[in-house]
Amino acid sequence: MSFITRGFTGRGRERDPRLPPGQSLVEDWPVLSAGPTPDVPTEEWSFSIRTENGVTKWTWDELLALGVEDVTVDIHCVTHWTKLDMDWRGVSLDRLFENVETSADYVMVHSFGGYTTNLALEDLLDGKAWVATEAEGEPLDPEHGGPARLLVPALYFWKSAKWVRGLVMMEDDEPGFWEQNGYHMHGDPWTEERYW
Repeated sequence: MSFITRGFTGRGRERDPRLPPGQSLVEDWPVLSAGPTPDVPTEEWSFSIRTENGVTKWTWDELLALGVEDVTVDIHCVTHWTKLDMDWRGVSLDRLFENVETSADYVMVHSFGGYTTNLALEDLLDGKAWVATEAEGEPLDPEHGGPARLLVPALYFWKSAKWVRGLVMMEDDEPGFWEQNGYHMHGDPWTEERYW
């Protein structure tokens, strides 16, 4: 037996197919951080990848010389907001790994200020991730992770570590900061991998 009169069910709002389950659209870009905001001048900034074979390191100018790309992607925060069609500029992780050899399948991302997050290497390669230096036509300000942050748009935004300074390759998947505090080890917004 139905308690709702036919035709009186209301109208469902149109849902953008780019919006993962449980997410709401925002026009602004909320600032969420787990600690104080580091202020790292580009003259002092560097980025490194540590593997079982040693360390490869880039200065700010060396990073940019690898080739900067413009990308437009959607970003999804675990706190339920999504921003669509966001313009970014950065260096593809594919460029950084061109001359880096490793047999490891996992990465621990390290940031200035001590933040860490874990990722599978496959989530960073094949056009899936960048070291971003600009957003929406402006250099990244410190509140949003400047001078550079990781950009991994296929995963929840806590995986796009602010103030990124390097990657350490790992044989096994180990939890980073938020993962040690109950966040999911992977973080796919389409399957709502928020917590574990």
